[in-house]
Amino acid sequence: QVHLVESGGGSVQAGGSLRLSCEVSGAAFSNCGKGWWRQRPGEERELVYTISGLGGITYSPSVKGRFTISEDNERNTLYLQMNNLKTEDTAIYYCALAKREWSCRLGRDNYWGQGTQVTVSS
Repeated sequence: QVHLVESGGGSVQAGGSLRLSCEVSGAAFSNCGKGWWRQRPGEERELVYTISGLGGITYSPSVKGRFTISEDNERNTLYLQMNNLKTEDTAIYYCALAKREWSCRLGRDNYWGQGTQVTVSS
């Protein structure tokens, strides 16, 4: 059974930092696309940062220069370092992992974590 477990969310003041973690078990991790999405109240889920199985990076312009994605293939863990947080970063953050049956490419059918809340206050 596949599990993606996010952690590291919390409440911080604007300008602060958080590091989110997503520990994966039960599925191929290395060489598969993976990433972070977020969902603000009343809005659709949006892409934050992804890394493909070949190391290609995609990110939202809103997080450029502030967020960084990384992975530890030995620990099957994905990270999102978030610096200089803004109130508009407040959202539930979800990690996702591509499925091997889709050639490990992120698409509409990914494995998803349960989400972790990030709240940034002014």
